[in-house]
Amino acid sequence: MPPATSHLIPTAGAYTVCMTAVETEVKFRIRDLTRLEAQLATAGFQQVTPRTFEHNVLFDTPDRSLRARQSILRVRRYGNRWVVTYKALPPNGNPATERHKHRIETETEVQDGEAIATIFTAIGYKPAFVYQKWRTEYADSTGHCVIDETPIGLFAELEGPSDWIDRTADLLGLNHADLMTLSYGRLFDQWRAETGSVAENLTFDEIPSAESSPSTRT
Repeated sequence: MPPATSHLIPTAGAYTVCMTAVETEVKFRIRDLTRLEAQLATAGFQQVTPRTFEHNVLFDTPDRSLRARQSILRVRRYGNRWVVTYKALPPNGNPATERHKHRIETETEVQDGEAIATIFTAIGYKPAFVYQKWRTEYADSTGHCVIDETPIGLFAELEGPSDWIDRTADLLGLNHADLMTLSYGRLFDQWRAETGSVAENLTFDEIPSAESSPSTRT
């Protein structure tokens, strides 16, 4: 992720060093994946990471204190790499009034994510939620767009400066009402409420429906 003060261009090696940044992003649901990929190419985006499987485990205390304050502690396996991330609200942040999602993010690549998970468990943090996706990353000279194929549908994220997010959303023909600041955990909660699913995690094993398979294209 880019440093908070300089908005560097994300690259395929974006998860190789430890850094802290203010992450600014929005999500939107993809209605037509082929069309979106064509729009990104027209807008000057280039693919920086090919379609890669991602497995995420969120850790929390037994009383879910991190979730209560909208923070996360995550161990991610992204292809063959392990990344540990902590996210928290910025000081004086008010998500209810913000059009874009802002989080202070600190992350670093580690050699053995399973060992880190064992350490977190030993100090009182338990696996609380698992989510999976197939992610493809694109970037232009300022920010990046990722395409996420999840068990509950296709989503994209725009990450970069706020004015860039708004300009890029306009280029992609999005209405601002299409943009969301919800996490995948919150989207999963909404999906369960709408469908009555008893799935506990956002994984392809627990939600194996053909409609939401990672190969879906409109």
